[in-house]
Amino acid sequence: EASNNPAVVAYNAVLILFDVLVFLVKSVYITVRSIVEMVMLPPARDVSGDIVLITGAGHGMGKNLALQYAALGTTVVCVDVNEKTNSETVAAIKSAKGGKAFGFTCDVTNRQQVVDTCKKIKEQVGVVSILINNAGIARRSVTLVSPGNTDDLRAVLDTNVLGLVLCTREAFSSMRARGVAGHVINVNSILGHKYVPFLNLNIYGASKYAVTAITETLRNDFRDADTRVKVTSISPGIVRTEMVPEGDEFAGTPMLEAEDVANAILYVLGTPPHVQVHELI
Repeated sequence: EASNNPAVVAYNAVLILFDVLVFLVKSVYITVRSIVEMVMLPPARDVSGDIVLITGAGHGMGKNLALQYAALGTTVVCVDVNEKTNSETVAAIKSAKGGKAFGFTCDVTNRQQVVDTCKKIKEQVGVVSILINNAGIARRSVTLVSPGNTDDLRAVLDTNVLGLVLCTREAFSSMRARGVAGHVINVNSILGHKYVPFLNLNIYGASKYAVTAITETLRNDFRDADTRVKVTSISPGIVRTEMVPEGDEFAGTPMLEAEDVANAILYVLGTPPHVQVHELI
């Protein structure tokens, strides 16, 4: 029978209230902890012992990435088709608190140059543990239907697609042979996920769609090869670099800075070994 004793009733009410308060406190704690875990950056990966190869390091986003990684104590391997600008990046790294940097001139569209350069890197620097496929071009002087556009279109595909695959193939081969838990970063674009009607982007968007598909293929290839090598596609919007033409076309258009992309890559590299960020848009 239920007790009519006021003291017992009050005691039971206090117990019920206490249980409710405990439940609420636990719920709030779990919710807050989940939110914090979602928004906080993971512990930064210690990259001081890594060798980072960055293609297209002689200018723009590639140069910015090289400088940022050098500041973290990483050995940076700068690769670019332009020997002069690439040497300037290496010099800038070395002058900034004695950063460790090596420069190699290489046309990523040339299979033999890629093979030879990667061999030199392995012999002179060591095994690359992080590859950032940053080299990319656009040819805005033609459309897909412009007469005589073959060379321009082929240049975009060879650089943005074939060059990325060749560099990844060679770097992965070294990582796998040495059992390195490496990471391949493909600098993609929002145009690799949706069509945007910018004037004369011709085959550039298609080349970035290819990068999206290639990244998925590589992820499965790396897994099937029983390695711990990760691969991530980073797809920013418009980034303020020399690839963005001057004029009114992009006036007032919000743009990312090269530092924003560099920070996104650092975020991905900071994830624990059991976490793979496949795509960051």
